[in-house]
Amino acid sequence: MHFNNVVIQSVAAVEPPIRLSSGEISQRLKPTMDRLGIREGLLEEISGIKSRRLWEEGTRISDAATLAAEKVIEQSGVDRSGIGVLISTSVSRDFLEPSTACVVHANLGLAPDCLNFDVANACLGFLNAMDIVAGMIERGEVDYALIVDGESSRQLIDATCERLLDPAVDE
Repeated sequence: MHFNNVVIQSVAAVEPPIRLSSGEISQRLKPTMDRLGIREGLLEEISGIKSRRLWEEGTRISDAATLAAEKVIEQSGVDRSGIGVLISTSVSRDFLEPSTACVVHANLGLAPDCLNFDVANACLGFLNAMDIVAGMIERGEVDYALIVDGESSRQLIDATCERLLDPAVDE
């Protein structure tokens, strides 16, 4: 679809403060890797990932999304009272309900009439949200939209390492 009256005002990202290398994960998994005869460095070699970034323990997905949202609002110069819709496209979630968008909406102090909802479609969620808000802007339903995303792999990494360190893992 082609839009005539829609522009991207600003894009912002906030990098989590903790760096976790594939080597550090391999060290955590060393007992299992040794037991299974897996050579050191294979995780990085297969995944192509040298390191990943993690939020501090206790940081919620909505906190991460809020940090990026605050940054993009400041960069854009848009008054938050003019934001008519907020969509979260986070794959990770704080809760099943309320939606991440609802929590971010409250964190940002957006207007009560600002719509908010999550769009879940893995990596395509952000593009889906762009299409949704562009249509809303094009039709004159809202003047400004905010799309947010916050992610964390900490719980997944920790749970996977815990499972793989179980002595019953033998294949």
